[in-house]
Amino acid sequence: MAKNTSQHPASDALYESLKRHFGFSQFKGNQEEVIRNVLAGNDTFVLMPTGGGKSLCYQLPALMMDGVAIVISPLIALMKNQVDAMRTFAMEDGVAHFLNSSLNKSAVQKVREDVLAGKTKLLYFAPESLTKEENVEFLRKIKVSFYAIDEAHCISEWGHDFRPEYRRIRPIIAEIGQAPVIALTATATPKVQLDIQKNLGMQDAKVFKSSFNRPNLYYEVRPKVGATKEIIKYIKQHAGKSGIIYCLSRKKVEELAELLVVNGIKALPYHAGIDAATRAANQDKFLMEEVDVIVATIAFGMGIDKPDVRYVIHYDIPKSLEGYYQETGRAGRDGGEGRCITFYSYKDIQKLEKFMQGKPVAEQEIGKLLLQETVSYAESAMCRRRMLLHYFGEQYDDPNCGCCDNCCNPREEFEGREFMRLMLETLQAIGPGFKADYLEAMLLGKATNLVKSYKHHKLELFGAGAGHDAQFWSAVIRQGLILGLIDKDIENYGLLSISETGRAYLAPGGAYSVKLVADHRYEETDDEDSLTVHGGGRSGGAADPILFSMLTDLRKEVAKKHDLPPYVIFSEDSLKEMTIQYPVTLEDMLNITGVGEGKARRYGKPFIDLIARYVEENGIERPQEMVVKSVVNKSRNKVFIIQSIDRKMDFKDIADAKGLTMEELMDEIEAIVGAGTRLNIDYYITEMVDEDKVPDIIDYFTEEAQTDSVEEAVRELGPDYTEDEIRLVRVKFLSEAGN
Repeated sequence: MAKNTSQHPASDALYESLKRHFGFSQFKGNQEEVIRNVLAGNDTFVLMPTGGGKSLCYQLPALMMDGVAIVISPLIALMKNQVDAMRTFAMEDGVAHFLNSSLNKSAVQKVREDVLAGKTKLLYFAPESLTKEENVEFLRKIKVSFYAIDEAHCISEWGHDFRPEYRRIRPIIAEIGQAPVIALTATATPKVQLDIQKNLGMQDAKVFKSSFNRPNLYYEVRPKVGATKEIIKYIKQHAGKSGIIYCLSRKKVEELAELLVVNGIKALPYHAGIDAATRAANQDKFLMEEVDVIVATIAFGMGIDKPDVRYVIHYDIPKSLEGYYQETGRAGRDGGEGRCITFYSYKDIQKLEKFMQGKPVAEQEIGKLLLQETVSYAESAMCRRRMLLHYFGEQYDDPNCGCCDNCCNPREEFEGREFMRLMLETLQAIGPGFKADYLEAMLLGKATNLVKSYKHHKLELFGAGAGHDAQFWSAVIRQGLILGLIDKDIENYGLLSISETGRAYLAPGGAYSVKLVADHRYEETDDEDSLTVHGGGRSGGAADPILFSMLTDLRKEVAKKHDLPPYVIFSEDSLKEMTIQYPVTLEDMLNITGVGEGKARRYGKPFIDLIARYVEENGIERPQEMVVKSVVNKSRNKVFIIQSIDRKMDFKDIADAKGLTMEELMDEIEAIVGAGTRLNIDYYITEMVDEDKVPDIIDYFTEEAQTDSVEEAVRELGPDYTEDEIRLVRVKFLSEAGN
C-alpha cells in the first residue's frame, strides 16, 4: 500500500490489526483517519476514487469492534467478491457472509448460526434483502457494530446509478437498531453528496474526501467514425493486455464481443441478460486472464478488484460524467498505465434523449442536465482532467495535465475577454433562473416562445453574440463556470447565475484576460460500418484509382461473359473496398462488403488474380492488420429469413417475428441476395405487384440500368411504379441473374 508519512507506535492496536489481518504495515491515503473515526463510533462519509482502498475502511474496524458490521451493497457479484476476499485474510470462513436471494434455505440457516455464534464480523446484504421482515427480525437479535453503505451514490436520483431501494435504508436501520453509519462512494458531485447525507440522516457526519485526480489515466475522446475498426486495431496493438469495452445496449455487447472473437481476440460479453452462472464464469475468466477483453454494459465492474486493466473503451458515450468517471476508474488501479478512450457522436446523445421520453418530467430534467454535462466534456477542447475534477468540486490549477488528448494536442487559444464579458452582461440582463440553452438563445438572437414569453427579445443585448454559433457560446459559458464567474444551481436543474467573482469581473476595470479554445466539431456520422461490414468499406472515391479502373474493366469482361449487367457481378462499393484491402485470397474476398461465399466462388478468382499481380508488380504493402473480419452470416436474422421465405411466409409475419420494420426486413433481404444467396420471392411478388409491371422492371434492370439504384429506377420508370414494387422485383432480378 502507499506509504503514509505519519509516525505510529509499534504497539498501536490499529497498526497491529492492519498487519495481522491484511499483512500491510502502512495505510493508504486517508484510510487511517477514516478508520479511527469509525472506531470512535462516529458517522462517517467517505468519498474515495476507485482503487483508493474504500473496502478496508469498513473491513478493518469490523474485525476490531464488538458485534457484526452490516454492509449494504448493490450487486450479488460484488458481495461474493468481498466475502471471498475477506475469507482469504481470516482463519475462519464464517468471518464474512452474505444473505441474498442466491442462497437456499440450508445456506441461509448456516449463515444465521455463524452470526449467532459470534463467528461473523461482516454480514453483507442487498438493500432488497435487508428490508425483508424475517431479516429485520433476525438482525434485532444481534449487536450491530455499525452499518456500512457501499456504492452510496445509488441513494441519489442525481447519481449515475440510482436505486430506489437505497432510499429505504434509513427507516430500516431505525427498525433494526441505531448504530454508527459509514457511507462510501467512488463518485459523487457535491449535489449527490448532500443528497446522500440528507437521506441517511447523517448531515453531521465527518466527511473524508480524497482527490479525484488519477494522474496515471490518459483521457481521450475520438469521433465515432469506424469505431469498431479502431477498437480492433487498438486491441491488437496492445495484445495480451486486459481491457474493458462498455456499450449501452445488450445487443451491441453481444455483437461486438462476437466480432472481436472472429478477429482473433480473446473476448467475452457481460450484461444483465446473461444468466448468472455464465456471467460469473465470464467475469472469473477475465480475472484469471483466460480472456483479455470483456465487452459489457455498466452491469460489469462494480467492485471488481483487477488492478491491471490497461484500457477502458467506451463504444457508446455514457449517460453521465459520474458513470464515465467510475467506469474509466477501473483502468490502472495499480498506478500503472491506464488509457480511457471514448467514441463520441452527438447522434448517440439524441438516442439517449429519446429513451427518456415517457419518464416523469423531473427525471427527464435530471437526465437531460446530466447528458449536457457529458456533451460539454466530450466536445470541449479544455483539459479533460480539469473538467472532470471541477465537476466533482475539486480545483485543478495545472494549465496542462500532460495526460489527455486536449493537453497533448492543444488547439490554438484566442483572447476571450470581450466574449466572456458579453456573456456575463447578457446573463445579468436576464437575471438568474435560466439554463445555459436559454442564455445561448439570447446571445444568438433566437426568439423562441420562451424568450418571447419573458419579452427578453426586446432587450438591447438580444442577439449581441449572433456572429458566433451555439457551440462557441457553449464553450464560453463552460469556461465561465470553470473560472467561477457563473454558478450553476444543480438542485434546480442547472439554472445559472452570476457569482460574486463574476460581478467583480463586470465591475469597471475588473475584466482580465481569458484564454479560450474552440470546441471540437465531431463529424456527424454513425458507426454503422462497425458491426456488419467486412474490413471497413467506405463510400466516396477509390483509395487506388488505377486499380479501381482495372477492376472496373475486368468487371465488364466478366459481366459480358455471363451476359449480365456489370453491377450484378460486384457493386461499385465492393470494387472500391478492394482498392483499400487488396484481397488476394478467397478468404480475403469474403471480408469485402457485399461479397458472400457464393459470389466469391463464382466470380472472385479473376479479381483475386488481378489484384495479386498488381500488388506484386507495384510492391504494395497490404494493410492486413486493418482488415476487420465480419461475423459469419452478416445478418443475425439471415437463416431465419431464408427459411421463412422457403416456407413462403408473408413478409409482414417474418418482420414481426424478428421485431423488424418492413424497411429493415427489405434491407436484410437485399443484403442476403447481394452477398450471393438465391431467394425465390415470386409468391410474395405475385401478391404485391401487378403482373404487367414485373417484366417492365426486369427489362429496365437488364437493358437500361447502369447501376442497381432504386432512386434512378423510380425516375426512369415513372409514377406508375412505386419504390416498394421496384425493390421487390429488383431482389428477384438480382437473385436470378447474379446467384
